[in-house]
Amino acid sequence: MGFKIKLITQNSERVIAVTEREKYLKLLSEKYPTARAVTREIINLTAILNLPKGTEHFMSDLHGEYEAFCHILNNCSGVVREKVDMLYRGELSHEDRKSICTLIYYPKEKLHLIRKAGENTDSWYRDTINRLIEIARTLSSKYTRSKVRKAMPEDYSYIIDELLHAQKDEDDNQIIYHKKILDTLISLNPDDFIIELSGLIKRLAVDHLHIVGDIFDRGESADKIVDLLMSCHSLDIQWGNHDILYMGAACGSKACIANVVRNCVKYKTVNTLESGYGISLRSLALFAQKVYKNKSPMDAALKAITVIQFKCEGQVVLRRPEYDMNDRLLLGKIKDGKVEAVGKIYELNDTDFPTVNPDSPYELTAEETAVIDELKSAFVNSVRLKKHIAFLYKTGSMYKRHNSNLLYHGCVPLTESGEFDEVLCLNKPLKGKAFLDEADAVARNAFFNRSKELRDIDFMWYLWCGKKSPLCGRNIKTFERAFIDDKSAWNEEKNPYYKFYETEKTCEMILSEFGLDSKTSHIVNGHTPVRTVKGELPIRAGGKLIVIDGGFCEAYHNTTGIAGYTLIYNSHGLRLKAHEPFMSISEALKENKDIHSSSEIIETEDKRVMVDETDNGERIQRDIDDLYDLLKMMKSK
Repeated sequence: MGFKIKLITQNSERVIAVTEREKYLKLLSEKYPTARAVTREIINLTAILNLPKGTEHFMSDLHGEYEAFCHILNNCSGVVREKVDMLYRGELSHEDRKSICTLIYYPKEKLHLIRKAGENTDSWYRDTINRLIEIARTLSSKYTRSKVRKAMPEDYSYIIDELLHAQKDEDDNQIIYHKKILDTLISLNPDDFIIELSGLIKRLAVDHLHIVGDIFDRGESADKIVDLLMSCHSLDIQWGNHDILYMGAACGSKACIANVVRNCVKYKTVNTLESGYGISLRSLALFAQKVYKNKSPMDAALKAITVIQFKCEGQVVLRRPEYDMNDRLLLGKIKDGKVEAVGKIYELNDTDFPTVNPDSPYELTAEETAVIDELKSAFVNSVRLKKHIAFLYKTGSMYKRHNSNLLYHGCVPLTESGEFDEVLCLNKPLKGKAFLDEADAVARNAFFNRSKELRDIDFMWYLWCGKKSPLCGRNIKTFERAFIDDKSAWNEEKNPYYKFYETEKTCEMILSEFGLDSKTSHIVNGHTPVRTVKGELPIRAGGKLIVIDGGFCEAYHNTTGIAGYTLIYNSHGLRLKAHEPFMSISEALKENKDIHSSSEIIETEDKRVMVDETDNGERIQRDIDDLYDLLKMMKSK
């Protein structure tokens, strides 16, 4: 074990085991074998601490809207356009600046149009490459040369590095040298170089991406969004309720699977399952047409999977009384074309339930069992879905603390009096951070150990729609909305969180619970669309909480009045961007159209935030402390 001593470092005092510390320093010395090497690295890391922090980009509730997401990711919520305008407002026309932006956003597609129009002259290539280099140089100024070099495409790293750091000399040797580089590029493969250089610009514009939940459902291309996210250089994801639904389906939860399929059928996005993940709905379609002969094929499929969903959910509710969700057991309350819900009798708009046995309403028929079993096999064995879900687990979590901010999709369950609510659905009382931590652990166990714990798999469904789920936050009324026309039955009670999160006191309580300074930190929240048309504001609790779900999904545009919020946090402070609807990538290419975005400054820093004030800065400072210890050990020998 070794005895312990007190070791004084430059910035801290630590009690460590001598043998463990010596072993660590010995390993460190293999990387830095001399005092000179250690000193050089201390100087390098100390310099990095004094650079401005990189730009963080926050997005939420993408809901399968690939083209809109792709465009906002490409234009970095307008950051690229701002840099282009700053550099060339007095030199280029508005249309020419827009054309440069479109080239950066979609270089491959834009170059194709330029070649087709015969505009790809040597002069155009020379001017364009020089401007792109200048944009990249401006964006790279806040990073070390080493970091910029690592971000460069490998095949062109030497060339880009030379062009970025071109300097004049007495005999113009450097100018001639760089002109020859450009001449050779233009004569060989300028398009490939522009494509790679545009990628570097976008990578430098945003240092880190946060996705605050809900990649899936509603839109038809969630799988393409995940593919795009998997290519991002630095990101994290806070799971949303629609994400956890797909995660639960991949774990084998029949209740989750039925919900996923129903959503795809209802919103006409079955292509996500069939083409995106290779999950066939043929057996469902054949069964539905056989049982519900009087409906169209799509309506029959929707009715069939809806009944299967309610049966699978009912089975979970019955075997998990701790979920306290008996109000979802409505199949067993159907009588004479009516149903009892929330203590009231309602007329049903559809009374055809041929597969529901009144004596055992949540028992699947043999044919329904065959359908859901086949779907389960397809979900758990889909190679692409498994790859995507593994990515969500690797990069995602229930919440994230990052650079003094707290990020989560839904809520932290509260009581009617505004205190942290004690949740019993995991067979032990948990609340606040402890509940979210345990929910995270159970969700991971459901995927990585899915053959052993039915309890964990059931909990994935609870996270999707449970009364006190931190990802849901409301009592979902799927049966009522499907089969009752009286909208008074549709009211979905929200967790008290959504009443109290308007107050600074509640937000400060939550921030403190998660170990953050309530005076300087913020909560970044998704999940609930901000209805700007009704006067709602995304900034709550005196700026302590920011809701960035402004309605990416086209279905929400009429409700929200906009097409999404995004948040930018750079060294100067926080800015909220509100975006108007995006038409299409093809229109953006042909007409150089961009998403129009308005910007609101939430918070301006008195002085620029430097790396030493970030989470990464803390890690670097620990490395510096270790290097000082190593240097001290070297000098003592």
